[in-house]
Amino acid sequence: MNSFMRGAIQEAFYGVKQNHGGPFGAVVVKSGKIIAKAHNQVLKNNDPTAHAEVNAIRKACKKLGTFDLSGCEIYTTCMPCPMCLGAIKWANIKTVFYGATSKDADDIGFRDKDFYEKEFLEFKQIERDECLKPFEAWSAKDDKVFY
Repeated sequence: MNSFMRGAIQEAFYGVKQNHGGPFGAVVVKSGKIIAKAHNQVLKNNDPTAHAEVNAIRKACKKLGTFDLSGCEIYTTCMPCPMCLGAIKWANIKTVFYGATSKDADDIGFRDKDFYEKEFLEFKQIERDECLKPFEAWSAKDDKVFY
């Protein structure tokens, strides 16, 4: 068994045993070494964003002192949900190794399928001109850091 995926699975089992959240674990790896590992803590933290991948990315960024995880890989026990995919993309991680599928998650009661098969949000644009003012301030900064 892949040792990095084993670490993700161990994290998932720990989270399940502690009732921290669903059966999800993740490990961030750089240069063949584990930088961070985490599990789902949605229930523990009452935080719907506390997915294993997001938690592992946060830990890796803190440990490396950067928001840019270029050169890292992530191993996760389940295909990442759309939120986690967004976090992986923003972190510049290019390779995702996963075990279970989103259908597997759906089969045990998680709502991943809803993101792909149902309309679940209503978008209404308001106050665009006022909201563009901070964008203009950002654009005018000489010391901005792009991410």
